[in-house]
Amino acid sequence: MTMPAPLSPEIPDVELVRRAQAGDLDAFEALTQRHEQRVYGLAMRMLRQEHDAEDITQQTFLSVLEHLDGFRGEASFSTWVLRIASHAALKLIRKRKGLPTVSLDETPDDDDIHAVPHPEYIADWRQSPEELIHQHEIQRLLDEALARLDEKHRLVFLLRDVEGLSVKEAAAALDLSEANVKVRLLRARLQLREHLTQTLGDPASRLIRSHHQHEH
Repeated sequence: MTMPAPLSPEIPDVELVRRAQAGDLDAFEALTQRHEQRVYGLAMRMLRQEHDAEDITQQTFLSVLEHLDGFRGEASFSTWVLRIASHAALKLIRKRKGLPTVSLDETPDDDDIHAVPHPEYIADWRQSPEELIHQHEIQRLLDEALARLDEKHRLVFLLRDVEGLSVKEAAAALDLSEANVKVRLLRARLQLREHLTQTLGDPASRLIRSHHQHEH
């Protein structure tokens, strides 16, 4: 009897997926261990409750196991997993609010770059939200600002700037066009920058846009 090759950390996802699809539960367990912390982190940022994040993480990998045979590798395994997790988390958010499940699909105005609102506040500060996300000392401030974004903009920011997915990968994860992801990401960054400017910006350099500026 031929023994399976050991599951070293160097084995790529694509090989672990192939083995798991062939019935190797150790390979699936290795995939779960490799990606569960990332899924949990995304769920926590979206849901802000440990119990819910744990439930979504468990639900995500149960769904992954159930649908693994249908995974064809059009996107990376991690993108596919994050897509499942983000949809599950959004479904829970809608359920919490007593709202019907709403698709993440594009809406006509989302593709219009000219529809991106101008910030109300302008202040000089060196770092952008996507850079600040990695600084622990202001993590709480950024988390609070993220919580003020609507789901579709927050989710794009989380996948692109927090999880590090490319625009193409984020688009695949959310079933959106790359152009739509770019616009939503720009909106998220502008809104976050405005929220954080009010806390981190230099008051001496803060300017409020005039009505004349809003008209252009």
